[in-house]
Parts: sequence; C-alpha cells; structure tokens
Amino acid sequence: MPKTNKPLRKAVFLDRDGTVTVDTVFSVDPAKFQPLPGTVDGLKRLQDAGYLLIVITNQSGVARGHFSEDGLRAFHDHFISRFREVGVAITEVYYCPHHTTGSVARYVKDCDCRKPAPGMILRAAREHGIDLASSWMIGDRDCDIGAGRAAGCRTVRIGATPEGETEPDFEAKDVAEAAERILARSKG
Repeated sequence: MPKTNKPLRKAVFLDRDGTVTVDTVFSVDPAKFQPLPGTVDGLKRLQDAGYLLIVITNQSGVARGHFSEDGLRAFHDHFISRFREVGVAITEVYYCPHHTTGSVARYVKDCDCRKPAPGMILRAAREHGIDLASSWMIGDRDCDIGAGRAAGCRTVRIGATPEGETEPDFEAKDVAEAAERILARSKG
C-alpha cells in the first residue's frame, strides 16, 4: 500500500449479480438493470456510516463471447449512474473478464482476480486506501465469501439458498439485513 498520512478507510465490497441486482445471466443490457429489494436502503445506511461501496464481480461473459468489455463498462457506467440517482455513491466497480474455458483467447486464463481469488479486493484496497480488517464482503455465493476471507475481510452471505461450503461471518436475507447486522456489529 502507498505510504500516506491519511487513515485507512473501511469499505463494503459487494458482489453484483444476485446480491445487489437481479441476475440477468450474461446480459449487459441497461434495460435489464434492476436492484434487488432492500439494496438501495441497505447501501444508503452503509454509506451514511462511512463505508465506501465497491462492487467486485466475476464477468466471464466477456471470456465466453457473450458481450464485450466495452459493453460491460457501459453497463457499469449505467449501473453507477442509476445508483447515484437514488443517493447511493458506488466508489468503483472492479470486474474479472477471465475464464479458463472461455472462447475469446485473450481472456482465457487462470488469474488472481477471479473470485474466490482476492485480487480485485486487494487491488481496490491499494487504490482506495482501505483497511481490509475493518471491511466486509457481501455476496450470494461461496466464491464471494472465499474472496472476502482470503483478502482479510469479514463476510456476509445473502439469499435464501446459500451454497454453504465456505462459512461466512453471518447470513442475511438481503443487503438491507446485511447492513443492519454490519452496523450492529460495528457498534458492539
């Protein structure tokens, strides 16, 4: 991490599809953007408590040829803009376009950014001066929990049907409940 006199910040890292937004399965169509219930309220509460909000998402649709990186970036610009319209500041979206069985040669590889590897979280921590021990990863899959743990964050799995192989710090039904539990934990 670069040397600075600024204190490190805390963040909540969020998976995108199935955690923050409806999973549209290999789509970057802005018309399909839809936050899941409880997401906006939960994110506002975390933001008001001083957490940076950073999205960490595997997007193998690029490697598989379903959409281009330019299309993905345009979708993320739309995503950030739509959240900004409702008072939620997404600090940044980090994505992994790789997959070992993709069809677009330059994206076919085993990398350190694809969750459950912690590469995207570690990069965000370096670039934004984040204290990982004071931060959280929220996601709906084992790969999200694994990435958060590997990076040194505490973790929350959301959703009704957890995979259950990687144990999170706690589970919640949605981002709103996750925010409530994170904020209660930070006070206690």
